[in-house]
Amino acid sequence: MSVGKDGDFALGERRRRSWTRDEKRRIIDESVQGGASIAEVARRHELNANLLFTWRRKMGVEPSQQPGPMPILPVTIAPGSVAEEHCPTAAGQMEIVLSEGDRILVWADVETAALSRVLKALSRR
Repeated sequence: MSVGKDGDFALGERRRRSWTRDEKRRIIDESVQGGASIAEVARRHELNANLLFTWRRKMGVEPSQQPGPMPILPVTIAPGSVAEEHCPTAAGQMEIVLSEGDRILVWADVETAALSRVLKALSRR
């Protein structure tokens, strides 16, 4: 809204963007690529994520099938594997031992998204 010369509020002209079918298809194709985030794709093209979901549904693009929930694995704490309190280098550190014996050391400052990608890739092996 803007204020007119006489001090009254004047309704501004609202502009609605229009997208061609090819533009919609290109944005939809971008949104279904592996690892793509609907919200990020929508932001990049300055549109609402709900609109992108609507386009996908109308063009027959099925949501990607999410695998079932990840299984909960047993955890064991072996005696002597806990970091000693007098060892400052071990503070904020976690060791993940995979079923095949591979070990991953993770520090407190690891980015959650990066760690998730690594674990997801390893779970596919």
